[in-house]
Amino acid sequence: MEFKNAYVPYGGYWSTPFCRWQGSLAHLHAMKFAAEVATKALADRGVSPDVFDGLFLGWTVPQQHGFYGAPWVAGLIGAPGIAGPMFSQACATSGRAIASAAMEVELGTHQAVLTLLCDRTSNSPHIYYPNPLAIGGIGDKEDWVWDNFSRDPFARCSMVQTAENLAKAAGIDRSAQDDVALMRYEQYQDALADDSAFLKRYITLPLEVKDSSGRKVIKTVNGDEGVFPTTAEGLAKLKPAMEGGTVTFGSQTYPADGNAGMIVTTREKAAELSRDPAPTIRIVSFGQDRADKGFMAMANVPASKQALARAGIAMKDVKAVKTHNPFAVNDVYFAREMGIEVSAMNRFGSSLVWGHPQAPTGARLIIELIEELVLGGGGYGLFTGCAAGDTALAVVVKVD
Repeated sequence: MEFKNAYVPYGGYWSTPFCRWQGSLAHLHAMKFAAEVATKALADRGVSPDVFDGLFLGWTVPQQHGFYGAPWVAGLIGAPGIAGPMFSQACATSGRAIASAAMEVELGTHQAVLTLLCDRTSNSPHIYYPNPLAIGGIGDKEDWVWDNFSRDPFARCSMVQTAENLAKAAGIDRSAQDDVALMRYEQYQDALADDSAFLKRYITLPLEVKDSSGRKVIKTVNGDEGVFPTTAEGLAKLKPAMEGGTVTFGSQTYPADGNAGMIVTTREKAAELSRDPAPTIRIVSFGQDRADKGFMAMANVPASKQALARAGIAMKDVKAVKTHNPFAVNDVYFAREMGIEVSAMNRFGSSLVWGHPQAPTGARLIIELIEELVLGGGGYGLFTGCAAGDTALAVVVKVD
C-alpha cells in the first residue's frame, strides 16, 4: 500500500542528543522526559497540543507507571483529551509507530498524530516473575536489557552472534567491517561541522538536564555522548567481542538513552504547521520482513524491497539511505544485496556511531533522512533497520 495523504510538517520533528547508557540521562524517567522535551519542542514551533487527535507512544524498556502509557504522556504535554496505543517492537518500534500513524491518517481515522519514541536503557528493570509451581516457589528473574541482548529465546543466540553468523555466511571479513566503522565515524564529523549545524536542524541543543524531581538543572548536554574517536589503527588493535569472531566493540553500536518525536498529519495540516512551506514531506510506504533464525541483519534487504515495491519505485530511484546499523556488517551486506556503494549510505552518521536507545533510534534516522533530502533538493529516501527476532522494518519518504 502506498500512502497518498500521510505528511510530516517540515520541522515537525525533534530529537534529544543520544547519551551512552549510565551517562547524563541515566536518572531520568524516559516517558516523563519525553513529555518534557515534546512540550518545549511544540512550544518552540508554535504548535498547540490541541491540534492532535491521537498520541502514539513507542518504548521498549519498561518505566515506572508505564502501564498508563500514551494517555498519561498526553496529559503531561497538555493534551488530556486524547489517547492512543503503545508500540514496542524492539529496534523497529519507531518505524512501526510512524507507519501506523500514517495508516490512520490515510484511512481518515485521525487527522494529526503525535508520535513519541522514548527509552532509557540505563538502569533497566530487574524483573522477578513469580512461579508458585517451582521448587520452593522460587520465581524466575530477568535483567531486561542485558539478558535480552545476550539471548534470543527463539534463535538461542546473542545479538552479536547474529552479526557473526551473517559475516560468516556472506564472507564479510573484519577489514570490511572496520572500513565501514571508520567511514561512518568520518561521515558523522560532517554533522558536527560548523558548530553542529546539521544536528541543530532537529536536535535540541544545548539540552538542559534536570534532577529526578524535574526542578533543578544539574547539567547541560551539548551533543551526543558516547561517540568515541575512531581511527584505522585504533580499530585494528581491538579484540573480537567473541572469541574467533570478526565483530569488535568498534564495529558495533552501544546502548544509549534519549527520545524523539514526529508529527504525522494530512497534507493540508502539514502545510499549516510547517516551519517552511517550501518542502513537502510525505510518508510513502513501509515494509516488514523476517530473516532466517539467527541472521537478523539479513532482514533489512527483504523489508526494504517490500517498502520500495509498495512505493512503486526501485533502488535506483532512491536519493538517500539511512540505516539502523547495530553492526557494521549490516551495511556491507545491505549495500552488496541492493547494488549500491557503502559510501552512498548514512551521510552525517548513523546509530553505529551515536548509539542506540532502541525505540527512538529509527525516528532520529528518519528525521536525518528528511533533512538530508531537503538539503539535497528533494527526492525519495529509504530508512531501514533490523530488530530483535531476526526482523526488520523499512520506511520510504519523499521530499518535494
